[in-house]
Amino acid sequence: MELTLERIEQKVGAATHLYPLDLRLAPRAVTVLLGATQAGKTSLMRVMAGLDAPHAGRVIADGRDVTGMPVRERNVAMVYQQFINYPSMTVADNIASPLKLRGEKNIAGRVAELAARLHIEPFLARLPAELSGGQQQRVALARALAKQAPLMLLDEPLVNLDYKLREELREELTQLFAAGESTVVYATTEPTEALLLGGHTAVLDAGELLQYGPTAEVFRRPKSIRVARAFSDPPMNLLPASAASIGVTLASGLDLSVPLPSTASSALTIGIRASALRVRQREGDVALPGTVELAEISGSDTFVHAATPVGELVAQLTGVHQFQLGAAVTLCLDPAQVYVFDANGDLLVAPEGP
Repeated sequence: MELTLERIEQKVGAATHLYPLDLRLAPRAVTVLLGATQAGKTSLMRVMAGLDAPHAGRVIADGRDVTGMPVRERNVAMVYQQFINYPSMTVADNIASPLKLRGEKNIAGRVAELAARLHIEPFLARLPAELSGGQQQRVALARALAKQAPLMLLDEPLVNLDYKLREELREELTQLFAAGESTVVYATTEPTEALLLGGHTAVLDAGELLQYGPTAEVFRRPKSIRVARAFSDPPMNLLPASAASIGVTLASGLDLSVPLPSTASSALTIGIRASALRVRQREGDVALPGTVELAEISGSDTFVHAATPVGELVAQLTGVHQFQLGAAVTLCLDPAQVYVFDANGDLLVAPEGP
């Protein structure tokens, strides 16, 4: 499906849930809606699905104006955080229901394939009420995938699953999406999930569409501080700075050699991703001495929070590291990895390369 949103706006009473936005989804590809809770992701998906009519604007599907057309008249598959299954039907029958409606052959084989991919094959003879919440969510996912609708909407479908299963299913879903013909919209609050799914990403914040484009490009070149905040986990380190002959000068007086455009204003903000900070110095690095305030291990990474003369910094170090609270630590930074934003928060300079 080729889906285009034209000046879509959504209000509920006096509250604005979506400010006027234009968005043309990449057809037969994955678009990730990325943003914090209440960014507007669910409101936008409900308009796409036809569950809600927009306050203003048009929804165009394959060149046809479907604004206000109810969801029952659209060929859409949906999975939300709160899973919905047919309670009186077995898991196998739930998954098979859209296949039977289409009159497909080899329904049992297709059901078995989807159940295996989503790790629910042992439960095919059970009723949904006999399953855990995570298992029921996987049944809803399997049924949506079986429908093979031209538009598939998934609103944080993995949020109720445990960490290990989420990691496995992300990989499976990426392969399933790539093999299908559906235009997929996938909402998440997690930047890491957006990067893993690839495709395109639309960054939303407080009801505004901030940026849309290929996921890797949006990550590498966030057009504003607001986008950088939304597309960084942990959040990007942001520090006040000013333009200088050498590049930029931080509030502490530290100079960084960063090429600036001639139009750069005097008041700047520099951004440093946590992954760009290291504890082992390389040639050309700037050393930032500090004190450990917190060290936490998450998965295979260690996050170090440090107080430094330039401000509070968070470093993301690969591997498991031990740090004592209050201990001295030196964080190292390559100036070529610095982002620079102007006084309005718009991007001036982004690191080159991947």
